[in-house]
Amino acid sequence: MNKRKLINECKVQFPALSRNESLSRSAAAAFALQCDPTVEEMAAVKTAVSEAVTNAIVHGYRDTEGIVEMRMKLFDNNVLYIQIKDKGHGIPDVKKAMQPMFSTAPADEERSGLGFTVMESFMDKVSVRSSEGRGTVVTLEKKIGGKRIDER
Repeated sequence: MNKRKLINECKVQFPALSRNESLSRSAAAAFALQCDPTVEEMAAVKTAVSEAVTNAIVHGYRDTEGIVEMRMKLFDNNVLYIQIKDKGHGIPDVKKAMQPMFSTAPADEERSGLGFTVMESFMDKVSVRSSEGRGTVVTLEKKIGGKRIDER
């Protein structure tokens, strides 16, 4: 098994407030810029991060305060790794939650239940770990086709 070489990393923490969704997109975009992504790759990363952070805020910390932690790593061969973590409610059944159209939002809220589906459509790999009452960790990975950072 080939071990990936870590090229760069960054950690950002912010309060679980809707207004910080744009912060998360901007932080991910700024970090990804180092490997010269295409416009399409940049849009994919920002969209997937936005969905994961929105889930943490809306579902993880529903009616409570908390912190969202975002860890970003760049590995050799331009593999971008982004982990979004909350210490909120957690997901009782991750497999069920990842099904299209499933949502834990109250019926009076307009939520599509497509967050994980959107993430999977834009990223090469999406994994979710969660424990009720302890929080959720969403890991996103994407190979960026731009200039290889490890060659610079």
